[in-house]
Amino acid sequence: MVDDNNPIHVDAQDARAGQKTGTMRYVLAISLTAVIVIFAAILIL
Repeated sequence: MVDDNNPIHVDAQDARAGQKTGTMRYVLAISLTAVIVIFAAILIL
């Protein structure tokens, strides 16, 4: 039987299962810029 009174403690590094690099911030910025440029080109043409 599981004892629910003892919480499980996991530090932030193990919970993320990797390191925090911030790469997704650049992916989001580049993708958003590309979509805006493509929509602007479609609108102009």
